[in-house]
Amino acid sequence: MRDTLHLAILLSLLVRSASVAASAPLNDDVLGLIVFKADLLDPASELASWDDEDADSPCGWAGVTCDPRSGRVTDLALDSRSLSGRVGPRGLLQLRYLRLLSLANNNFTGTLSADLAGLDGLRVVDLSSNALSGPIPDELFHKCGSLRSVSLANNAFEGELPPSLGSCAGLSYLNLSSNRISGPLPAGVWSLNGLRSLDLSENSFVGEIPSGIESLYNLRTISLRRNSLSGKVPEGIGGCLLLKSIDLSENSLSGGLPDSMRNLTMCGSLSLSSNSFVGELPDWIGEMSSLETLDLSRNRFIGHIPGSIGNLRMLKELNLSRNGFTGALPESMEGCKGLTNVDLSRNSLTGDVPSWVFELGVQRISISENGLSGEMRIPSAVNRNLQVLDLSENSVSGPVPSNLGSLQGLQLLNLSRNSLSGPIPSSIGGLKDLGVLDLSMNRINGSIPSEIGGAAALKELRLAKNFIAGKIPTQIGECASLTSLILRENNLTGPIPTTLSNLTNLQTVDLSSNHLSGPLPKQLSDLPHLHLFNISHNFLQGDLPPGTFFNTIPPSSLSDNPNLCGSALNRSCPAVLPKPIVLNPNSSSSSSSTPSSLSNSTLHHKTLLLSISALIAIAALALIAFGVAAVIVLNLRVRTSSSAAPPADDDFSSDANSGRLVMFSGDDPDFSAGAHALLNKDCELGRGGFGSVYRTVLGDGRPVAVKKLTVSSLVKSREEFESEARRLGRIRHPNVVALEGYYWTPSLQLLVYEFVFSGSLYKHLHENSSARALSWRERFDVILGIARGLAHLHRMNVVHYNLKSSNILIDGAGEPKIGDYGLAKLLPMLDRYVLSAKIQSALGYMAPEFACRTVKITEKCDVYGFGVLVLEVVTGRRPVEYMEDDVVVLCDAVRADMEEGRAEECVDGRLRGEFPVGEAVPVVKLGLICTSQVPSNRPEMAEVVNILELIRCPG
Repeated sequence: MRDTLHLAILLSLLVRSASVAASAPLNDDVLGLIVFKADLLDPASELASWDDEDADSPCGWAGVTCDPRSGRVTDLALDSRSLSGRVGPRGLLQLRYLRLLSLANNNFTGTLSADLAGLDGLRVVDLSSNALSGPIPDELFHKCGSLRSVSLANNAFEGELPPSLGSCAGLSYLNLSSNRISGPLPAGVWSLNGLRSLDLSENSFVGEIPSGIESLYNLRTISLRRNSLSGKVPEGIGGCLLLKSIDLSENSLSGGLPDSMRNLTMCGSLSLSSNSFVGELPDWIGEMSSLETLDLSRNRFIGHIPGSIGNLRMLKELNLSRNGFTGALPESMEGCKGLTNVDLSRNSLTGDVPSWVFELGVQRISISENGLSGEMRIPSAVNRNLQVLDLSENSVSGPVPSNLGSLQGLQLLNLSRNSLSGPIPSSIGGLKDLGVLDLSMNRINGSIPSEIGGAAALKELRLAKNFIAGKIPTQIGECASLTSLILRENNLTGPIPTTLSNLTNLQTVDLSSNHLSGPLPKQLSDLPHLHLFNISHNFLQGDLPPGTFFNTIPPSSLSDNPNLCGSALNRSCPAVLPKPIVLNPNSSSSSSSTPSSLSNSTLHHKTLLLSISALIAIAALALIAFGVAAVIVLNLRVRTSSSAAPPADDDFSSDANSGRLVMFSGDDPDFSAGAHALLNKDCELGRGGFGSVYRTVLGDGRPVAVKKLTVSSLVKSREEFESEARRLGRIRHPNVVALEGYYWTPSLQLLVYEFVFSGSLYKHLHENSSARALSWRERFDVILGIARGLAHLHRMNVVHYNLKSSNILIDGAGEPKIGDYGLAKLLPMLDRYVLSAKIQSALGYMAPEFACRTVKITEKCDVYGFGVLVLEVVTGRRPVEYMEDDVVVLCDAVRADMEEGRAEECVDGRLRGEFPVGEAVPVVKLGLICTSQVPSNRPEMAEVVNILELIRCPG
């Protein structure tokens, strides 16, 4: 169809040209451009001027430039005009004098035609930022003597680089970045000794960088960033003496830095981040005197930072983070007067905080997660340009400097996780631009200064886990931008200030584990963006503020405030009682009662006094009587059904007189076939370390799963059991199996759960050999769902302790649900040794700290089990596998594969490569991080959820 259109256009033009006088010859450029446009879509009518097919010359058309003497088209520049279609060669080949072809930033699709090689006069080609695909034709560069600049960046070209590219000796600019080009780097590229700029970044090149790069003696910039290159940087790179920018980041390069690099004295930017470089940073780095940017982050460098780095007088950005550097920061760095950004985080640096941190013109500096110690001293001649200062997770001690307010340009100050002491200086109020203040996890005492209200730009205030006392200042209400207020685990007293309700941007408030008292301000209900408000473990009292948020707030955020009341706590607030009602039984009507008759009846003890509280007591007695009757009826039913049922090991009615069945929904708690189900082995779903699980049906026909505990000796008392069961019953989350109720006798305890139809994750991974294997998308959804459910349990202060694939159930929609949680607090006498004995079926999931009596068991045990689950889901293998002569632990096996570069081989072979590597590999790494031997190295589950969501949606 398209060829027919071309033919029609050509015939029309030939007919038109035949009627023109011999003195007006046909213009080939007009013909070529009209044919070229026939292949395009022009939704914005950018090429409306091209519609004049009778034009003698196209030189006035949009995007067209002609030679003023010959009148022939030399430049065709149609950048950023919303054009689409294909780059058709027929029309372009008519432009015999074309020197520049630029179609960048459009929506062209299809492949490149080898026929474009016919434009042998082209000097500049720019087809970047389109949707072109397919391989780059080898024929395209057979006749490229005139080519000087080629950009095919930001497309979808694939395959290997054509060998003919090496014949373009005049090429000075080549940009093929952000495509899907693969294979090794061809050595022929190094023969382009006229190259000044080479950008092959963000492709899929593999193998080593070939030798011979020194022949590119005109090269100014080279970028091979974000490929899969390996091996060492060739020694010959030092021969490219004119190099100004080198970017080899995000590859798998290894070894040390080649000594020849010291010759690159004109180099202004060196980025080698995210590789596997090793060894010490050589002292000659100070000889690269033109460096303005030095990024060696995320490698394996060790040793001291050389003092010669102070010779880099032009250095502006220095990033040595995530390496193994040790020793003190060199004082010579005070010679780097131009420094603006410094990141030395996540190393093993020691010594004091150097004074140059506050004296140079640095704008952003992070030395977090190191071993710095000593006091933090801010000199009088201070840097007022400092915007970000992060010294978190060190061992800095002493007081917070009183002259902190002199750093007037500060926007972020993070001194958390140190050993700072003393009060928060009042000068903090002078930091007018401060957005984030984090002093959490130190030894700070005193009170929160009232001057805090002067920090009007403050968005996040984090002071958790200190020894701060006194009241929360009312001036905090002047920080109108505040979104996060974290003051948990301090010694704060007094009421929550009403001025908190002025902070309409507040999203997160954590005041838990303090000594706050008094009522909650009713105005808090007006905060529109609030999504977390934790005031647990205080002495607050009274009713909750009205409104949707406080009606649905998780009970865990309010717990351990005995005098708080409200619907979210399932605790009624005491009413204001009226005076007692006095009734005269001798009077036929209320109207006949008089003061004198009432007085006389009182004297003769003939009155009946009924107060509201008396009526409540009577009603309570009636309810108790009704409850007793209900239990008796229940036990009669149980006895009746058990007498008709076959004998079994356990007897549901063994303690009928003291039985107590409670359903949280308030519905009829009767089992339609309950006793029979519990006594009939055919209804058994499975057995675990703490009991058996049966399927039964409620009176309303709803199926439930009933767990019959076989650990009665570990239950301390009915009161504690029921209290914890009710707490677990309030947990509601899409990824957590809901506890619907419980049954109690001294010798038998039942837990009633919602019934989940599709079985356990273990069955889906390891037992359904004939069924379809879970897809990668389903596996990722399962992992994310488990993470969300576990994070919610941790927010509710519930540690699972027994996380494994058989305790993860899959519902009909494929959503995972965590079951069998909360046994540790449900059974108060349960300690880690009993627990270990009871959950031997969880072998491979148990965190190593279970073996140590002195280590506290925390949520990090669940994180370890989650990490094992992640690896189990991704690999399809069991946590521990027994071979003929060996035992394979999944965590160790996957970690070994990752270290040897076999990350993709870890994924379940049943997926047959049908999985995104960009998701699978980070998920495996996350699983390994969660299974760290050191609990503090494992992330919180809330962080895990964020990481997984970022892996799925990197944007």
